[in-house]
Amino acid sequence: MMTDFRWGRLGQRLGLGGQVALALLAAVVLALPARGAAWGAHLSVAGDLLGMLFVGALKAVAPVLVFVLVAAALARHRTGSGSGIRPVLVLYVAGMLLAALVAVSASFLFPSFVPLSGVEAASRPVPSGVGEVLRNLAGKLAVNPVQALAEANYVGILLWAALIGLALRHAGEATRDMLADAAEAVSRVVRWIIRLAPLGIFGLVLTTVLNTGLESLGAYLHVLAVIVGAMVFTALVVNPLIVWVKIRRNPYPLVWTCLKESGLIAFFVRSSVANIPVNLALCKKLGLDEETYSVSIPLGATMNMEGASITITVLTLAAVHTLGIPVGFLTAFLLVLVAVVGACGASGVPGGALPLVPMACSLFNIDHDVAMQMVAVGLIIMVVQDPCGTMLNSSTDVVFTAAADPSYQQRPQLAAEPVQQVS
Repeated sequence: MMTDFRWGRLGQRLGLGGQVALALLAAVVLALPARGAAWGAHLSVAGDLLGMLFVGALKAVAPVLVFVLVAAALARHRTGSGSGIRPVLVLYVAGMLLAALVAVSASFLFPSFVPLSGVEAASRPVPSGVGEVLRNLAGKLAVNPVQALAEANYVGILLWAALIGLALRHAGEATRDMLADAAEAVSRVVRWIIRLAPLGIFGLVLTTVLNTGLESLGAYLHVLAVIVGAMVFTALVVNPLIVWVKIRRNPYPLVWTCLKESGLIAFFVRSSVANIPVNLALCKKLGLDEETYSVSIPLGATMNMEGASITITVLTLAAVHTLGIPVGFLTAFLLVLVAVVGACGASGVPGGALPLVPMACSLFNIDHDVAMQMVAVGLIIMVVQDPCGTMLNSSTDVVFTAAADPSYQQRPQLAAEPVQQVS
């Protein structure tokens, strides 16, 4: 069965990230001696075929995935009655907004340019400013849902998914369960495709190195450095600043404790959901209100995605810079909002934020084929990007839960007290 597909015993031990790293290394080792050789052309055809099939599969399923995830999430949503969770939600949203702004700043300070194929064939006009971006958005809204799905029009997809999801909030439980099952089914298909990422990445990197040498790998490393740098800055500067504004005392004892007790475990687990028990135990040791953290921690694992907002923003702006598209302040702010919306749903997407990158690229009228190449770039660097993003996301869940807890704020020395190791 496809769900049981593995790359042998070694693949089981390595996990998906290790498999991608091994495929990347194998592609480089195979491609370098083949450059200029007669058999290199045949190798390039094979690599191009593998990469094309993988990216094509992602491209085909991404619009349907966004539609059913958004519609199902809105259909299932119920307004909570507890007021204790609201300050935490405000901090979650503020953190993601500021993280995306950090990513925008980093992308302009250290712009990334990546090798993209088929750019010349992209027929979509390049928007020249925020006015044209808004006109493009308005034009994409005025389409029927079938056309939006067929053309990968993510603005139209989001609109129709939101409308249908909100309308189905008043439907019967069975109808909403059916929509949730549809979202799970499409997510499972994406998991199958992502499971084939090592083969796809092998083909993409093989073809790229054969054609351009190691220069392309330098471009990928630059994108990775911008993403990780933005994450580090968010974790050590932005989040402590948010906490200081909330509690008006030194935030670093709390931040360091959460990074050590929650973040390090999340880095290796690479799943905010799997790290929920660790965060719940840490909240208990910090003496937080159980009624609040029992809700905020699971909720944060599904919507507090600072790492995802950074990844979506940096990859989108890398495509923008590569294509030479001008970006003004208001356009960048629109990108921040779209990145935050996408990040909130990233936990329900196999591969994290990467399949949602085309949604942000659609703001700039970037061709869908080009946008999906940025998804492939994200998969290449996910070996480092994914654990770093999970570390940021999961540790921030506890940081913001503690900062919003009134009982925590009334204990001045609590943040500086050592926390026992969470087992």
